[in-house]
Formats: sequence, C-alpha cells, structure tokens
Amino acid sequence: MELTQEQQNMLDGKYGEGTAYAMKIQVAIGESFDAPRMVPITRAHVALSNQDADLWFAEKLLNAGAYCRVSPTVNPGFCISFFQERNMVSEEDADFMQRTHNAYKGLGATLTYNCTPYVATNVPNFGEIVAFSESSATPYVNSVWGARSNREGANSALCAAITGFVPEYGLLLDENRKGNILVEVKADMKSDFEYHLLGYCGRKIGSGIPVFTGLPKHIGKEALTNLGAQLNTSGAYGMYHIVGCTPEARTLEQAFGGKEPERTVTITNEDLEEILEEISAEGNRKIDFAMFGCPHFTLEQAKHIAARLQGKKLKKEMWILTSYHVKELADRMGITEVIEKAGGYIVPDSCPDQPCWKHLQGKTGVTESPKCAYYPKRRGINFVIRDLDTCIDAALNGEVV
Repeated sequence: MELTQEQQNMLDGKYGEGTAYAMKIQVAIGESFDAPRMVPITRAHVALSNQDADLWFAEKLLNAGAYCRVSPTVNPGFCISFFQERNMVSEEDADFMQRTHNAYKGLGATLTYNCTPYVATNVPNFGEIVAFSESSATPYVNSVWGARSNREGANSALCAAITGFVPEYGLLLDENRKGNILVEVKADMKSDFEYHLLGYCGRKIGSGIPVFTGLPKHIGKEALTNLGAQLNTSGAYGMYHIVGCTPEARTLEQAFGGKEPERTVTITNEDLEEILEEISAEGNRKIDFAMFGCPHFTLEQAKHIAARLQGKKLKKEMWILTSYHVKELADRMGITEVIEKAGGYIVPDSCPDQPCWKHLQGKTGVTESPKCAYYPKRRGINFVIRDLDTCIDAALNGEVV
C-alpha cells in the first residue's frame, strides 16, 4: 500500500503511540483487501458495545495517547441515571458503563449513544467517504444517502476516526456499488413492519448487492431503517438499491451498471410469513413486557405509540428505546407524559443487548423488530415478533395473538 508522508508519519509514531497503533490496524486491513492507498474520511460512527473487548480496545488507545481527528458518533450502551434511579442495574455494571463513557469521552467521540445517527445527528452527503459501523447504519448511509462506507467494525471505525483515513477498497469504489441480484417484491408491504421481514430474507436473496423492485414509490425513513438493519443482521449486506427510490438506482439499468443480474429472486407474502414463523417465539400466549427501539425509535414512532395509549393503562411493562434527542423532544411535546401515565417508559441512550435488562431474563416479551429479538436471546430474553400495533395491543391486554 502506498502511504502519503503524513500517513507514514502516523505509522512511524510521530503522532504518538495511540495513533501509530490505529494506523497499523488500518494498513493491515488495507493490505488484506489489496487496497492501493488510504483516503480521508469526513465522518465516522463507532458501534461501541459496552462489553469487555470493546472497552479494552478503547482504553488501550486512550492510554496510548490517541485522540480522534474525526469525532465519531457512538452507539448506545445504557443510560446510567435512568436505570440507577429505578434500581435496575448493579453498581458493577454501572461502573463499567461509566468507564466506557470516560474512555470514549477521552478519545474525543461525540457521545450521542444512538444507533441511528444517520437520521438526524450524523447525516452524510451523497458521495461523502465515511467510516460507519453498526448494522443498520452502514446500509443506510450507502443506500439511502449515497455516501460511501465499508462494513466497518467498531474497532476499525474507531481507528478511522483517530487517523482520519480508511483504506480504499470495497464499497468506496464505483464498480463495487452496482447491484447484482434482482429482488422482485410481490409481497404486500402494508407497513414498516414488512420491511423488517423483507430484510430478514437474506438467506433466500443470497450474497451480493440486492436491487429491489415492486416496492411502493414513497418509503419512509423508518421502513428504510428496518430494511437495512435486518438485511445486515440476516446476511451481512452493506448496501442495497431500490429502483426509483435510492439515489444510485434511478433506473434498473443504473442500479446494475448496465449489466444483467446474476440471478432473480422473488419475495412473496408466503416468504414473509415463513420468516416470521421461523424467527418468532410462538404466539397466542401471555406476555411479560413490550420493547421497541432496535434500531432506536424515531419521534414519529413514539408519537404513534402515545396516540394509541392516550387515556389507557398498560397491563405489562413497555420500554421504548430512543436517542436522547428524541427523548428531549418527546418530553417537550408531552409524548413522554402520555406514555408514562399509561405505565410505559421512553428510555434514552440504551440498547436491548445490555446488562440493565436482567430483570427480563427468562421472560417473554413482544417486539416488532427481529433484531431486537435476536441479540437479547443470549441473555435469556425471548420475544414474540409482531407488527407494532399488535405489540401495543399485547401490552395493553397482557397477551399476544
């Protein structure tokens, strides 16, 4: 790999041990993909996990003197104050989260604690080269905004933020951004929920870059978030195209770069029904709680829930995970008050895959997100997956169909 003098100086330690360590990792990634050079980034997002390896790596860089040239937004851990006030988290777990906070603060990160920064707080322009980790973030910035990022891990995104550079390969190159799988959607896309299920069809779609046809002309940000999150969870997709919707797919010919698709896949209502049956716990049962916001819910989704709960009382716990930005707006607009009067909570800065949910271990909840159901399984938390309104009804009634 050919390095500029500045990049070589970083590697040689002239900018400090931490920067040298980060650049060494970036060079190794580049060499493994035969990248000819490094290119500068203008944005980054780090999918911090608040787990042992993540904190070890961040503290190692911090203690070696590293500091971010490009301040990255970061994923959620959990909101210490919220869970401590309710005696829901141990002192040990709170201390660990505080260490994570201190490490990323010391590194110069922008402490958004939000897994959907591409919606409001860290939105790239078309063609902008960025380094985004997080399973919903990478496909969104590539596909919806037309920015350019590879499927970074939390560590490589942090190294990119520290050095300000990424190796040039993969989805940064024009030729690698063209679709090669035609996906004809013949299912009824009635709500944002169906986009979760469509994204979870990765096994049928197969590896590559899918180009979707047959979808509605206007698709909201929540549906696009759902599609990318589940595509990347089910099949490691860094990018997709929707003909007539996403910016690099104004036409079918543009999406495929003038080539024929390698294969054609058809997705039907039956496919979505089979996926739901496969990934969801069995329904027609009593439930213990409802959880939404993986990826984090938007203000519009919180407003929808509040409208459904107005003047009612929940029979079961309801947790709605959002960014701090959305929580602040919900507070100002009276949305939080309505939800809390019903017995629910809007929780900022928090993820379902965190130790703050220990009281849910061994219980079964409802969620509209397959991703939300996927990660907490290792913590002994199970989910029935249904559309949002069915989940809200389940929390009101105490059971799900």
